[in-house]
Amino acid sequence: MNFINSYARLPEHFYAKIQASNAPEPELIAWNEELANHLGLNELDADETMLARIFSGNEPLPGGKTIALAYAGHQFGHFVPQLGDGRAALIGEIVSPVDGGRYDIQLKGSGQTPFSRNGDGKSSLGPVIREYLLSEAMYKLGVPTTRALAAVSTGEDVVRESREPGGILTRVASSHIRVGTFQYFASRDDKAALKELTNYAIARHYPDAASVEQPVLAFFSAVVEKQAKLVAHWMALGFIHGVMNTDNSAISGETLDYGPCAFMDEFHINKVFSSIDQQGRYAFGQQANMAQWNLTRLAECLLMLDGEQQDYESLLDLFLPAFEEHYFTLMSKKLGLTNLIDDDIELITAWLQHLQDNQLDYSLSFRQLPSCLDNSEPGTFGEFEARWLQRIDKQAGGREEAGRLMKSSNPVVIPRNHQVERAIEAVFEDDFSVFNELRQVLAEPFTKQPGLEHYSNPPQSHERVMRTFCGT
Repeated sequence: MNFINSYARLPEHFYAKIQASNAPEPELIAWNEELANHLGLNELDADETMLARIFSGNEPLPGGKTIALAYAGHQFGHFVPQLGDGRAALIGEIVSPVDGGRYDIQLKGSGQTPFSRNGDGKSSLGPVIREYLLSEAMYKLGVPTTRALAAVSTGEDVVRESREPGGILTRVASSHIRVGTFQYFASRDDKAALKELTNYAIARHYPDAASVEQPVLAFFSAVVEKQAKLVAHWMALGFIHGVMNTDNSAISGETLDYGPCAFMDEFHINKVFSSIDQQGRYAFGQQANMAQWNLTRLAECLLMLDGEQQDYESLLDLFLPAFEEHYFTLMSKKLGLTNLIDDDIELITAWLQHLQDNQLDYSLSFRQLPSCLDNSEPGTFGEFEARWLQRIDKQAGGREEAGRLMKSSNPVVIPRNHQVERAIEAVFEDDFSVFNELRQVLAEPFTKQPGLEHYSNPPQSHERVMRTFCGT
């Protein structure tokens, strides 16, 4: 195993050295063998008991260093100058023997840190199960994301609205540097630390930026592009992050934090699931605007180091066009369009309006649409269907190629809210069968799996999940 722990070699005000709390009776409930091999952790040669001890924080990860990261952040538009890892511990940074990439290994729910404020630093098992399923599903769907290496039950209860079993998730990320990390030092007018952080982020994530005349601006430009791609992926899948605070905005361009997130059932442009998003700040249709808002906060920090305000404004102006290009390209493929032309944007908009007006299930409707390719007359999707078929018939490859493209662009299964909640409820009763089945089916989201078709079904009226919670 090749641990480098480079962030832990930065000045000590970047983090706090900590020791994870002891879990009384840790038990391994999920282990991601594929990811473990990618990281070279198969060299641990540990049985389930030892894995549970390591990934609960009871035993140190051989070669790792345990720290809690410092950062600030805007939470629902309000700036908090010190947040930090209040219930997480970065236990090591490892180099993959497969791709040479550098990855943080972090425990979530491992106990108090100097950043915990009044919290206990622990997690219920529910959010652990939720993030494990959601983050791995997003990875298999092709979305840049943090990943889940392990889930452990701690053997103790935590008190939230009620007593719930405790759990710890092991999260893997290409780093945990956030917009809020830059804000932490900028708000303290600590230009030396801000410069060191920026140089570190460039070296770790965007090394090409180091060789240009203005590396800070090049770095910002690269982050803008990554965020545009990320949010386009989210929205093409009908995903709502729910808590796009600047401390949850990773400069790597990975999806970070799966607290109150959700996949839409019926499509609505202003859909909100998060119980704490009372004003709809992070509604489905607001996500691109909010990503640009977060990037503006990053620009304010970087402006302290290099460039003029107009330089950053020009780069920020590129965000929405970049987002729209990525988004409409993804959406055109979902509709079987082999190339995107100007009129297709209106067609895509008409499709979404049809879904909203008729309260249709977002993912299921995309899977049903290819059946219309065999129709000679409009049927299920009315006026839109006729326009769409006319467009398909004009493109190279016609309906056959459109069908192939749609099959590879629209998942058979997504982690639907009611299925995730069902898995959590079963785990609370010591039944892991639903969780394990859901892991299995979400590992191949574009494949129909015999006997598991029910995981593709929308919720019945009594199964609907109307609100999601951060779980902290």
